[in-house]
Parts: sequence; C-alpha cells; structure tokens
Amino acid sequence: MQRRKFLSLGVAAVAASMVPASLSAVDFRSTTPKAWEEEKSVDAIEDLFGSIDGAIEGKIKMKAPKLAENGGSIPINIKSKVDFESVAIFQDANPRSAVAVFTVPVGGIVNYDLRIKMRKTSDITIVAKGRDGKIYKHVQNVEVSIGGCGA
Repeated sequence: MQRRKFLSLGVAAVAASMVPASLSAVDFRSTTPKAWEEEKSVDAIEDLFGSIDGAIEGKIKMKAPKLAENGGSIPINIKSKVDFESVAIFQDANPRSAVAVFTVPVGGIVNYDLRIKMRKTSDITIVAKGRDGKIYKHVQNVEVSIGGCGA
C-alpha cells in the first residue's frame, strides 16, 4: 500500500511540475491598450487583430439568449473544434466594446462559459485567431429588456 501511495504522489508531482511550463498567457491590456478604450467593436477588433475582412464564419458556436431579461447577467457559451491561439469577445452596448480575450493553450479546448453585462440590445461578436494564422468570427444579436449597466 505504501508503494502505491508513493508512486501516485510521484506521478502527480511530475505532472504538476510540467503544467506551468506548458501554459502561457498574453496580457492584452498591456500589449494592446487602445483596444480596451474603443467604443465600437470594429475599432477594438482592428486594434487586436488588424483587418478581419474575409474572416471565416461557421466554425465558432455561441449560445446566448435571443432575449435577455436582465442585461446585468447574460450567459454565453462559446465552443469550437478549431485549434485557436486566442479568442476575443466584443459588444457595442456598453461604453467600451472589448469584453474579454482568452489565450488558448496548445491543444486546449474552446468551451467557455461566461456572463457579461449589456446595457442595451446589441450584437455580440466573437473573433478568434487560429494557430493556422486565419481569423474566425461569429456574430449574434442579443436583445436586452432591462439594461445591466445602470441604464
């Protein structure tokens, strides 16, 4: 019994020591600060990704309510099987359009659940950069009944 415990702890320690070496993140607020001040998604997307003309559609799935009763907490799920290096969320309902940018680890699975605030009806735009260098996007309109940002 002691040998099994020792071996399982050893394997766990080796696995734990390898994890930090394989994970990395980019601080997009410091590398692209202007994107976080933009009022329009188009401008924030341009700051983060450059031109997204010709972006591939249909490879990102987003689940969000068509009508949000309360803009203070809108649930969103983002899924894709594409090998992305980053995924970003934008909306034009609030004074600042950039919501979040995620760095996806190599071999990572894109299946994110989050909640965002929106003070009025607007499009939510997901833009992702694949490891193949291609840009992908998905746009969905969410109607907001009661604003979630003091409106």
